[in-house]
Amino acid sequence: MNDELIRKLKYSRLGGLLANWENIVEMAEQNEFTPHRLLEHVVQTEYEVKMENSRRWRLRRAKIPESYRIETFPFDRQPALNKKKILSLYDAFDYVVNHRNIIWIGPTGAGKTGLATAFLNQAIDHGYSGRFVSFSELVEQLYQSVADHSEAKVIKHFSSYDCLLIDELGYIEVEPVQVGLFFTLMHKRHRKKTTIITSNLGFGQWNDFLKNDHLTAALIDRLTENSHVINMKKCTSLRPKLPAE
Repeated sequence: MNDELIRKLKYSRLGGLLANWENIVEMAEQNEFTPHRLLEHVVQTEYEVKMENSRRWRLRRAKIPESYRIETFPFDRQPALNKKKILSLYDAFDYVVNHRNIIWIGPTGAGKTGLATAFLNQAIDHGYSGRFVSFSELVEQLYQSVADHSEAKVIKHFSSYDCLLIDELGYIEVEPVQVGLFFTLMHKRHRKKTTIITSNLGFGQWNDFLKNDHLTAALIDRLTENSHVINMKKCTSLRPKLPAE
């Protein structure tokens, strides 16, 4: 392959064809493929490369701190967790397709973040956009947006993800303005897609950090309206082997 052809392939962003050029030429010379099948092979190779590059880009954009997978979750160390239910939910993949939320509730170290991340990774693998953000980081960004009047922009940004994972809801107390902005983000006018939440507090304790009876009740109603709620409170802590929280 000459430099001019390499330049043209790079300019056309045909990385799969560039990387597999020699193999494709060899196949053609050995008459392993008909011209039609050879072209199909070239297109398929290029498609797979672009799909993988796109997946990696979505994964980087998701900002996942630790990339857990459902295949490696130690269900044997969580005998109280309904493994069949979790895997059925995972395999059905309806939570993204039907815009259903998933709320994981349980103590620190139970593996909530690990399982939630596994579901987020699955959405990304299937071609959907996703984002991991801690509750403290999210409300801080919302709070900072008030200073430069960019609330609408920040809310639109987090509303755009097909699957948004909000981790550790309830670890910090928030200011009234933060509660209001968080509720606005979660309102069905804005957040119409899948939201995954992990929390160490049961719903009855959410008012302890939100400190607003009306908004707390409205928020819980909104999040649980079309959702799967997984209670892990009876599960044994996975620490220190699974630092997922």
